[in-house]
Amino acid sequence: MEKSYAEINAKIKSGKAVVLSAEEFISLAEEKGISGAARTVDVVTTGTFAPMCSSGAFLNFGHSSPRMKMHRVWLNEVPAYAGVAAVDAYIGATEVPEDDPLNSQFPGEFRYGGGHVIEDLVAGKPIKMKATSYGTDCYPRKTLETTITLDEINEAFLFNPRNGYQNYNCAVNLGSKTIYTYMGMLKPNLGNAHYSTSGQLSPLLKDPHFKTIGIGTRIFLGGGIGYVAWNGTQHFPSIQKSPEGKDLGPAGGTLSVIGDLKQMSSKWLKGVSFAGYGASFAVGIGIPIPILNEEVALYAAATDRDLYAPIVDYSDAYPNRVPGNLGHVSYADLKTGKITVNGREVATAPMSSYPKAREIAAILKQWISDGGFQITEPVQPLASPADGICGKALKG
Repeated sequence: MEKSYAEINAKIKSGKAVVLSAEEFISLAEEKGISGAARTVDVVTTGTFAPMCSSGAFLNFGHSSPRMKMHRVWLNEVPAYAGVAAVDAYIGATEVPEDDPLNSQFPGEFRYGGGHVIEDLVAGKPIKMKATSYGTDCYPRKTLETTITLDEINEAFLFNPRNGYQNYNCAVNLGSKTIYTYMGMLKPNLGNAHYSTSGQLSPLLKDPHFKTIGIGTRIFLGGGIGYVAWNGTQHFPSIQKSPEGKDLGPAGGTLSVIGDLKQMSSKWLKGVSFAGYGASFAVGIGIPIPILNEEVALYAAATDRDLYAPIVDYSDAYPNRVPGNLGHVSYADLKTGKITVNGREVATAPMSSYPKAREIAAILKQWISDGGFQITEPVQPLASPADGICGKALKG
């Protein structure tokens, strides 16, 4: 059984496409089998809503009078990178104000950062802007202080170098003191465990070999329409194996994504603060998976019971890049609220929101069912690099 993108899009356009969320597709596959589900369904929708640090936005402010070549730019006192062009800048999600106390009084609070600036922009709030320059003959102005809104500036587009992590660690703390990480506060002596994907709804867990997701794939991004621009940084997709050789599901693929910020919603783009670590940015992403054949359907039907996260110690192994882990745990077990690590029962909590992931998958399903969102065939697949899951280590 083979379907083409053109055939599926024709059905979407005519309102005859069968579209299910990943949860619904799992139920159908359990009822009809993979073959029956593949023949019945045209598109499966996925979703995730979680902190994604490697995010940011390109902004074009337009020219002042007289003109100015902006050398330094601050938005609500958060520095933006202005080394792009005269009135272009990039605001990174993890940047913080220059006077932020950081971790000088540990753990620092990191109350406001680049992700919060982007959220405020999308919410329509006025943003205080300051810019300085050294002045040139063609761009004589040297200082500017004003306010901007998203509607007033020329262009604004989200460009996130690494989003939608295919899989992630289940983080624990084997040490004797509380630690503060990008996986949240981890209590000592296996006091808790945090994980961060939506499991059976998570986009890249449902297409582990990137059979349908690649450069040019149209997606739900931040409440608007976006696209996969490239593979993400740290893109190391592979299949995890147990010591006995059991398939434990996909590992570390990532996406670089792009979309018009002016179409997006602050409901799906949220500034985040992690005590003791820094500022971040929660992003909503949903990706449609066209059911081209039974192989694609098989992966799309994977359940939380089939998908595993490695358990990693963040007190020593992670910061010191010690290879290995403390075993693997299924997302089904993680979602029960407790797992067993080194013979001890440990409470679990998600860093991502499963209810919001479910809502994203439902919104994307509606868009496609209404005929307004067609799927795109990737112009290039996201090939696996040869360096393996850990990638190259930085010298020094």
